[in-house]
Amino acid sequence: MANDTFMRALRSMGQVCGVGSEEEEHYISFDDDIHSDAKYVVLMDPLDGSSNIDVNVSVGTIFSIYRRITPTGSPVTLEDFLQPGDAQVAAGYVVYGSSTMLVYTTGNGVNGFTLDPSIGVFCLSHRDMQIPKSGNIYSVNEGNYVHFPQGVKEYIKYCQQYDEATGRPYTSRYIGSLVSDFHRNLIKGGVYLYPTGTMAPNGKLRLLYECNPLAFIVEQAGGTATNGKQRILELQPSELHERVPFFIGSPEMVDMAHAFLRRYEEK
Repeated sequence: MANDTFMRALRSMGQVCGVGSEEEEHYISFDDDIHSDAKYVVLMDPLDGSSNIDVNVSVGTIFSIYRRITPTGSPVTLEDFLQPGDAQVAAGYVVYGSSTMLVYTTGNGVNGFTLDPSIGVFCLSHRDMQIPKSGNIYSVNEGNYVHFPQGVKEYIKYCQQYDEATGRPYTSRYIGSLVSDFHRNLIKGGVYLYPTGTMAPNGKLRLLYECNPLAFIVEQAGGTATNGKQRILELQPSELHERVPFFIGSPEMVDMAHAFLRRYEEK
């Protein structure tokens, strides 16, 4: 239902010539007359955390906007969607929780807007959002612990150890809705991890619909996003539903996770 709603809204405008969605196997091309001069393609996760709907947990929408590569007036091709994250012109997400909030960037900082339902308007509530350099929250599905690489296991142990100088142990918070986990860490400081594992050898999260837009946002807010080795926004996609490992959040916490990954990769 969310996918259909966004498709109808995007198709009704003349600026978008194609959409890639986590809910669609192939990209959708808009070829009506009003799209003849359309310059942009949209990639989206229409309802992130949808498995949580029936238990009333916060869910969200993630979106990413690119300029098309192929000439205007022609049908879009796969090439228009398989662009590295550095080519994004805008990205954002919506959180549907105790309030409805839109957070987005066009490459000039991050701003958050909260919906005022009495007037139906998103009002600027979080100007120039900046993620703390460090934090005391780590977010990971520890139920998959046995399947994680050794470096990730050791980093989780590090987060759980007592050390007064570094404020450990850290607090474990994992909602299971990526947008909600990311939004909390963006405001409070923290790190989110979804590594490779025997159950997800390439990671679980999708590069184009989830990782790239959130990586763009977090970098604009002073944070870091990688696949454990390389900056997310530098990755060249090879398919629409490509999955990658994901480490995102406060820069000092992501750097520490990297240190553990490198240390145990060498062994």
